[in-house]
Amino acid sequence: MTPTGADRLLTVLSIQSHVAYGHVGNAAAVFAMQRTGVEVWPIHTVQFSNHTGYGAWKGRVFDGPAVDEVVDGIADRGVLHRCDGVLSGYLGSADVGHAVLAAVARVRAANPDAVYCADPVIGDVERGVFVRPGIPELFRDVVVPAADVLTPNHFELDHLTGTVSRTLPEVRDAVAALQARGPRAVLVTSLDTDDTPAGAVDLLAAEGDRAYRVRTPRLGLSVNGAGDAIAALFLVHWLRSRSVEVAVRHATSAVHAVLAATERAGSREITLVAAQDQLVRPDVLFDVEEV
Repeated sequence: MTPTGADRLLTVLSIQSHVAYGHVGNAAAVFAMQRTGVEVWPIHTVQFSNHTGYGAWKGRVFDGPAVDEVVDGIADRGVLHRCDGVLSGYLGSADVGHAVLAAVARVRAANPDAVYCADPVIGDVERGVFVRPGIPELFRDVVVPAADVLTPNHFELDHLTGTVSRTLPEVRDAVAALQARGPRAVLVTSLDTDDTPAGAVDLLAAEGDRAYRVRTPRLGLSVNGAGDAIAALFLVHWLRSRSVEVAVRHATSAVHAVLAATERAGSREITLVAAQDQLVRPDVLFDVEEV
């Protein structure tokens, strides 16, 4: 059995989009994990100059076979048994999604203890669904049953379960519905329920029949990449502790500290490198409440 714990170097295969300028997808997740002492094998599903929120960008989208080829090359090194987890995020096409799941299957064959963490990027409250047709169904019908850890935002939680959750019990029911289909651990970000104060943002992490909420002050900024970073850090802390309570506290505190530094800097991109010490030792560790 592969050992786990803070005393051993973790290795994560991260299959996500990538940008040269800024920090979204792998450009956020890889550094965040590396800074916390994790070996990361990144595979890029796109290579763009910057994130698409700018309205203009340069670069290329890769297809499923391109992802397969890179996984083949890693497998040829005879190291897949060292991989503790696979992390995926935005899926630009169905064939990339199937390539991710094929990579997960190969890693699990080499290391049965390896876990798969999926960030089911579908949309958000402000924009609605913003991925291509067929991608939400791929997440719902194929990715969710395959995942060990799932990190939807509140909008995505409702979309995946076909519900409208406004109260905490309704959120718990929606999370339980996801867990019944496969994932052991679920992290819900950008949670806004009837009892969430106007000046706050909630996150909820659940495993089994226990759930924990972290409440942070709402910041006055809108940036990309925070969700990618928190999914990565939640996976890392969960792998080390096997506790969603520990994972949600440390991941939330680290990303909030980076975002606070970003707000102070007035930056459109998260100041991941400038505030990198916060990834390891955030200034504030937020309280966790069992709910």
